[in-house]
Amino acid sequence: MNDIVLDVRNLRVEFPTRKGILTAVDDISLQIRRGEILGMVGESGAGKSMTGMAILGLLEPPGRIASGTIHLSGDRIDSLDDHAMQTIRGRRIGAIFQDPLTSLNPLFKVGDQLVETIRLHSSLDKSQARERAKDLMREVGIPAVEERIDNYPHQFSGGMRQRIVIALALCAEPELIVADEPTTALDVSIQAQITALLKRLCRERGTAVMLVTHDMGVIAETADRVAVMYAGRLAEVGAVEDVVRRARHPYTTGLMGSIPSLRKDVEELQMIPGSMPRLGSIPPGCAFNPRCAHAGPKCRRDVPRIGEDTANGAACWLATEGVVA
Repeated sequence: MNDIVLDVRNLRVEFPTRKGILTAVDDISLQIRRGEILGMVGESGAGKSMTGMAILGLLEPPGRIASGTIHLSGDRIDSLDDHAMQTIRGRRIGAIFQDPLTSLNPLFKVGDQLVETIRLHSSLDKSQARERAKDLMREVGIPAVEERIDNYPHQFSGGMRQRIVIALALCAEPELIVADEPTTALDVSIQAQITALLKRLCRERGTAVMLVTHDMGVIAETADRVAVMYAGRLAEVGAVEDVVRRARHPYTTGLMGSIPSLRKDVEELQMIPGSMPRLGSIPPGCAFNPRCAHAGPKCRRDVPRIGEDTANGAACWLATEGVVA
């Protein structure tokens, strides 16, 4: 248990509205160990980013954690106030977002932003922090560091800006990094470079990473384990190879079937009928049942859960019991 960095138990995130309470994250449990990359995958609206925001303590009101616990290396953090969470973010939890321009101030040189972050979370003076910033820039693959450290964000390409954001996330050597769609805005070749960089840093530093994405290709290439989300619930979780090759949940099977194959010619890709339900109209039973070809009466009546084993399982009555009566 000592190597468990993130331990989320029965997390539930709600948004009170005039028409009732909307549940964005519904009773999910997961763990990430030291040096492990957990991929969170699913369609837009599945609850992936909301889970990350809850862990970071960045839920926008009226959003709230209604129940459940979040532990970081054994310390409970979901009950901390805003001031206490500010000391956690950056120092113990780093964040990488989809658009690096939302994380970088366009009015300040990237070096100044790195130095400010380093000094905030350490006892280094300004010159020491600047040398540390240069080391981080080299580590993430920024060339000509002596000159580029005094450049502004707009003077870097998209891929280079994302490397700067990764350097920012690493400033205080955090235990956990929440990476929310870090490669979506990049072209394929730069995506490969960024995912390779995340993998290398994870292995060398022992940092735990939650990688949020909708791209199963990125998950298959980068993650150690994968958690598939649907309508705010965990549909399936397991080792990447097991989930990719032997998916147990029909939703996961549909996601995998929608990926083009390089090994054989396919005239038509598999399509999942319908669309993700809105938070206010999630059907009873399994949320996926209106789109599932295998749904039976039990699927429309009872909510399946993965169970106590948060490292492996599928929230599907057909997968767990073999019956949907």
